[in-house]
Amino acid sequence: MLRDIIKIDQDLCTGCGICATGCPEGAIQMIDGKARLVGELFCDGLGACIGDCPEGAISVEKREAEPYDEMRVMDNVVPHGQNTIKAHLEHLIHHDQQDYHDQAIEYLKDHGINIPEHDDGLSDRSDDGECTSASALGGCPGTRALDFSGEEQESGALGEALVVKSQLRQWPVQLKLLNPEASYFKNADLVIVMDCVPFAHGNFHQEFLKGKALIMFCPKLDPYRDEYIAKIAAIFERNNIKSIQLVHMQVPCCFGARMLVDEALKRTGKDIPVEDVTISIRGDVL
Repeated sequence: MLRDIIKIDQDLCTGCGICATGCPEGAIQMIDGKARLVGELFCDGLGACIGDCPEGAISVEKREAEPYDEMRVMDNVVPHGQNTIKAHLEHLIHHDQQDYHDQAIEYLKDHGINIPEHDDGLSDRSDDGECTSASALGGCPGTRALDFSGEEQESGALGEALVVKSQLRQWPVQLKLLNPEASYFKNADLVIVMDCVPFAHGNFHQEFLKGKALIMFCPKLDPYRDEYIAKIAAIFERNNIKSIQLVHMQVPCCFGARMLVDEALKRTGKDIPVEDVTISIRGDVL
């Protein structure tokens, strides 16, 4: 059948094994020092392992492949214990795979295996099983729908009258549009920010942007990995960057940003200190 399934670029794979340990379904194994897709019927094609790969070696392609088989997957998962079972169940829920989740639960019941406590999405389901809230099943953690509108939001000491002055010192800000020769990069403290951060963290301008040159991009939506590494490397190479603050969201797809920065530093041979800051979906600095 024609379906989505992962593809591993063997030239980019360094054999770190992170994707294999992060795949409870057992679709990826380490063979001869490389990550290999060993069973098409174990791969659900959802691409959760993409965020685990520090080299960007994993992608999703649509091709002819064996159909995914949840029962066979459970045969793989169960021997690894309760933590692996829990990880698999929550993986299915977070990727909107309620049918597969229900099949997995039936498997555990039929085999007399304890069902671990996990986020099963049932708190947002009606008695007939229909989903009543998009937050129950919202895809991968980075795209899961959450609604904070009913919660009271804190404001500054002046309440609604508070006016915050912009600390932006340049234009443009998006990485694809930036000129590595721009004057604002000379001898700069640099903040590299993922697109969602300024909307999540209310004090972004004062806490992170003030006095710094800015680079913004999204490692999930921007399909320019090699181009972006080259652009960041050029900024490092042609300017005396004093420090780097990397600010990203607490979602798997955002963590790929550190890999891009590290690769750019490696290419230039520069030893620039990097502060890595994670922001929660609610805007808290973690």
